[in-house]
Amino acid sequence: MLVARPSLLRAVGTAPALRATGLAPRVARAVMGRRSVQTESIKPLEEFKILNAQREHRPCSPDLAIYQPQLTWVLSSLHRLTGIAVAGVFYVGALAFAVHPWFPAMDSTHAVEFVHNLPAWAKVTGKLLLAAPLSFHTFNGVRHLMWDVGKGLTLNGVYKSGYAVLAATAISTIYLAFFV
Repeated sequence: MLVARPSLLRAVGTAPALRATGLAPRVARAVMGRRSVQTESIKPLEEFKILNAQREHRPCSPDLAIYQPQLTWVLSSLHRLTGIAVAGVFYVGALAFAVHPWFPAMDSTHAVEFVHNLPAWAKVTGKLLLAAPLSFHTFNGVRHLMWDVGKGLTLNGVYKSGYAVLAATAISTIYLAFFV
């Protein structure tokens, strides 16, 4: 590239000798000609429509379809989601008891009676839906605490602890749903 540069400058007319004489702009225009690109002004609404049409054809960033599911990011996502779910259940339960003075039907006696009158399949399903996220979030939280003290941070250790969390979650969920 450096070999061609001096000859290109001479051809276009921007070599130092021509620049000093004032011939450079005229020579450059004669050699390069006029530009064929022109712009036209458009209204802001049209510009907005064009921009939105272009955005429809762009992929989402990051496009999750290109990633192969891996245990590490699946468990990380599930940890966040189960944390939100568990916190939401506790907040709803606490708010239900907080409104007890205004709604007397919301007390522990009525809650126990309501659950007692449910069919067995509804109780087991409800216990599964409560036990699975709570168990997973608890065991994965212990896994994160182990990472905080520097244990199991190798790729092999991360995968082993991930499978251990899944196994412990399955065992504890079955125990809590069917035997408690």
